[in-house]
Formats: sequence, C-alpha cells, structure tokens
Amino acid sequence: MMFPNLFQPGRIGRLQLRNRVLKAPTSTGMSNIDGSVSERLIRHYRDVARGGAGLIVCEYAFIDDLGAKSAHCQLGIASDDHIPGLAWLAETIKEEGARAGIQIEHCGRQKFLGTQPIVAPSVVPWPALKERKGQAAIPRELTEPEILRIIEAFGDATRRAVDAGFELVEIHGAHGYLITNFLSPHTNKRTDRWGGSLDNRMRFLVHVVENARAKVGRDFPLTVRLSGTDYEPDGFPVEETIEVAKRLEALGIDAVHISGGDHHQMIHQVSPMAIERCHNVWAAAAVKKHVGIPVIASGSITLPALAEAVLAEGKGDFIGLARPLWADPDWVNKARAGRPEDIRPCIRCNDGCLDRTFFRYQAVSCSVNPVIGREGDLKLAPAARRKNVCIIGGGPAGLEAARVCAERGHAVTLYEKRALGGVSIEGSVAEFKSDLRPLLDYWKTQIDKLGITVRREEADSTAVRNADVAIVAVGGAPTTPDIPGIAGDNVVEALTVFNGGAAIGPCVVVLGGGETAVEVALYLHDRGHRVSILHRREALMTRDVAVTDRIAYTEMIAARGLTVLTGRQVVEVDARGVIAVDNTGTRQRVDADSVVTALGYRPLPSTLAESLRAVGVAEVFEIGDGVRPARIFDAVHAGYKLAMRI
Repeated sequence: MMFPNLFQPGRIGRLQLRNRVLKAPTSTGMSNIDGSVSERLIRHYRDVARGGAGLIVCEYAFIDDLGAKSAHCQLGIASDDHIPGLAWLAETIKEEGARAGIQIEHCGRQKFLGTQPIVAPSVVPWPALKERKGQAAIPRELTEPEILRIIEAFGDATRRAVDAGFELVEIHGAHGYLITNFLSPHTNKRTDRWGGSLDNRMRFLVHVVENARAKVGRDFPLTVRLSGTDYEPDGFPVEETIEVAKRLEALGIDAVHISGGDHHQMIHQVSPMAIERCHNVWAAAAVKKHVGIPVIASGSITLPALAEAVLAEGKGDFIGLARPLWADPDWVNKARAGRPEDIRPCIRCNDGCLDRTFFRYQAVSCSVNPVIGREGDLKLAPAARRKNVCIIGGGPAGLEAARVCAERGHAVTLYEKRALGGVSIEGSVAEFKSDLRPLLDYWKTQIDKLGITVRREEADSTAVRNADVAIVAVGGAPTTPDIPGIAGDNVVEALTVFNGGAAIGPCVVVLGGGETAVEVALYLHDRGHRVSILHRREALMTRDVAVTDRIAYTEMIAARGLTVLTGRQVVEVDARGVIAVDNTGTRQRVDADSVVTALGYRPLPSTLAESLRAVGVAEVFEIGDGVRPARIFDAVHAGYKLAMRI
C-alpha cells in the first residue's frame, strides 16, 4: 500500500475507525435558518461520507438559542426539536460506511450574525466584526449564573448527539470561540474563579467536559479541539495547551484535535497558500509528547504524502482534513487505491469556501470543485449524445472544460500553443504560490488519462470547422497604461518576470497595488532584489476578496521590509526609474534599474468565435479571462458548468 500508516485502522475511545483520516468540522451554511438539517446538507454529507474517511465530524452545531449561534444557517443542536434532523444526518453518514461524529460549539465573541446577544468572559471585542459590520460589536461579560447555564447547555447538546445516533462528540475549544475565550488571556481579563491563572482559565472547559461526561457516560467517545496556540501576542502558548491536554486526558477525554489561531489570526486557522503547508502540525507533535490519548493533527495537510509523513514521523495519530475533502470528496478513496495523482487538490485560496461565499452569508463552495454545495444538481453525468468538442486555450477554464467534456463521453481536442496551464504557470512560480502546482499536474494527468488530443498550435477556423462544439478560452492580456516611457527597455511586465523572460536589475520598482503586484514584489525580494511598490491608491490589495491572503501578504511585506509608496500616480518612466505625483501634486523620483508593471489584465481581443460561427460550427462558446479576467474560481466554475450543458 502506498500510504500504509494512513490506512492503518485506529481507535478513539471505544470507536474503531477503518483508517486514520477524519473529516474535520467546517461550517457549510447549508442548514435551515433555524439550525435544522436540510436536504441540501444531507446530500453534501452523503457525498463526503462516500469518500472513504474513517470518521466524519459534522460542522459546529450551536448549543443554545441565547447566544451560541455564530453564523448564518448554522447547524443546531440547541433543542430536542433538532434531534430528528440530526438523526437523519447521522444515519446517512453511517450508511456510507463512515463513523458519524458532530462538533458542538458556543461562538462567544465571534458572532457573524447581528442577532442575539454577544457574550464572552470579558469585554474584549473581535476587531474584524467591527470592520465587517461598520459598528462596534462589544461583547457583554458573562455572569456566574450564565456561565453555569452554558455549561449545562454543552452537556445537554452532548446528550442530544447521543440520542440522534452520533458515535462521537467533539467539543469545540479552538479558533477563538467561547471556550478559547476563557482559555486565552488575550480575551479573558476576569479576576474571579474563571480568570487569571491557567487553572482558573481552564475551569470552564473542565466543567463542560465533566457535565458532558455525566450526561452520556464514561464510555461514549468525547474529544476536544484545541488551538495549539491562538497566535495572539498576549494569548496562550503551546505550553499551556499541553497542560490543558494533560488535564483533559485525566478527565477521560478520548482524543485531542489540535489546530491553531482564532478569527483575528485567521491565517493560522484556515491558512492560505502563502503560509507553509501542515501549518499547525508542530503543535500537535508538541502535545503528543505529553499525552497518551490519540492526537489528531490538522491544518493545511493537503496531500496524502504529507498526511503519511505526519503519521510516520509520530507527529499525530490521526489526520483531520477539512478543505481538502471539499476540493475532492474522494481524496481518501483515491489515496487508498494508490492514485494520488487523481486527487483534485485544495489550493488553499480561501476564495470559494470563505471570501465569496461564507463571508457573504452564502453556503460554501470550492474554487476547484463546483459540485460542493450543489451535489443535487451539478453531479457529473454522461452526455445524451457524443459530440466532437474543440477547446481553444489551455488555461484553467479550458482545462476544466476539456476534462468534464471527456468524462461525459465527448471526443475532445484541446488547442494550446504553449504549455498547459495558462497564466497559472506564472502564478505558481513563487514558492508561496506553490499550491497551484499540484492543481496543474492534476489537470495534465486527467488530460492524458482521458485520451484528450492536445495540439500544440494556434487554432483557426479552418482547423476547427468540423467540430460540433467549439469553446474559446483564449485568456487575457496585461493592461498597458498610457504613460510616457512605459515601453522602455527597462520596463518588464510581471508575467515575464515569473517566466524568466527578462533580466531584472538589482533595484526594482513595481507599479500596481493588487495581488499580482505584491506577489511579484515579494518574489523579486526573495531572489535578492531591492524592491519598492508604487501604487496610485492609498492602500494595497483593496479588493474585497482573498481576506487571508491579504493578511498574509501584509505581514510578509512588513517582515521583508519592502518599501511601499501609496497615493502616488506615475506620470513618466525613464531609464533611471519613474516619476510620480502624490495627492498634493508634489513630484517624486523613484530610482530603479528595472520597472515591473502589474496593473491588471484585460480580455485578449479575438475574432475567433465569430470566425467559427461563420464557417458553420453549430455551437460556439466563450469562457475564461477572454471574456472577463477573474480568478481560478471563475475559470473552473465556468469550464465545468459549460461542459455540463454540452
């Protein structure tokens, strides 16, 4: 077996698991508004459970109706009225061969919703909520009777999970929710028995565990998820987490699930590709040295080889996967079959699962897997009639369209004059964008396995005239502003930098303020260049997407000491660098050996679609950056959904 440790049976308490992989809980926003189970949620978890994981831990469920609920359409376990739907969910998971678990939670100060009170151990607001809501969201400090009531609610929720047929309950003590609010001195400023010393700060969690145990018995499998650290400067370090884990073991907890961060430090909780893979495994390894119960390692363990290494090196006993099982629910089955090359990898973009969905009060999706959340109507199915499909352009949109058309039974020819991958080739060059490389490898592998004909040439209407369907996905082109000197020999476009197409001098100024500008600046700095970023707006990366990338890149810019000049409009480029004007009209020269432009992209002008229609191709479609430059999410979803219509 290719991954022997990953597929070794294991045990959490009395619960025997067929392998060492569990689906880590991540909220979907697919429940009904009252927290009851929806048919959409059932379809989703049925698909995930079929994927082969030993244990499915369903997303965090709120434990009461007074303040525990964190997010829109969150799963609920606050009332006995929730039990019928929860029983349906647990039974669905078990029918597919997996063990069924559920996570229970109180949100504390981290409430996305404007309803219900915000309560916490102390009056310490979550800064991001103020930014998102446009108003201060100050939590109210919990009273002693309220604390005791919430402890009872955790125990009652655990009992409901047992009544519903779940085989394991995970108590959510990580990621900045209420239990973490008590554990961390960053959020716990109390001076009574619930605050101060570590023994006092862990008192709430200890009482929650004792209450749950009293209501479900000693033998029922209970686990706790902890942040190894919350990564707050005045928060709790891993040394304290170790002490908490030791206490939990003494209380009879059957496993600890180690993650990291809180919502203020989200780059450590749902790490973007700019952060190293296996980001919180170090904390799991640290805890494992001090406890005898199983330790579940999680956090950006995106590929089977990484998961196998964590187990082989003794850094964890089980692997928790969240986003990777959205990118490919069959991750486990494919790994077990020795086909890791067929796994559609999570690229940790946080775009489909957070930025454009969950953060906008929608159910989650996935940039590389359009089926997530749409299991009822977007599942791949054979085409009614086999067609001859020609696809022009081998970027993400064209590659996904080619893959899906071929899987549905069409005869596919793909035209691409250079290597497959489009601008994602350049986009994956920097090491902090390396998560894109496995995705490109996946597409290339599928193109080969599906027998798709690839022609390394530029397509024209003559070559494609016999096609039943033509898909034009020719991509975009960099924007070139009308600035004197912008065509000079010392001016290079960002994509040319990434593909090594030009010599770059030791001192560089990057024009632009979006993600590409920041990425090329960081890339050049890491290769030994002195880099300045010059942008006409007052801040970098102002577009309301890629929240975690923006945080990570801001920290990287600061750590590397890049010079950032904002609020400056370039008026001229010459052999010595650039001349810019600030908002007061003051001119400033920025000296540089090379000027790199990263000023956005535009659709690549093409008359190919019209030409194909003119020679009689029955169906002609245009997708990708050639229509509107966008992100991988847009390209993949456009390619998939179009291919499903053909």
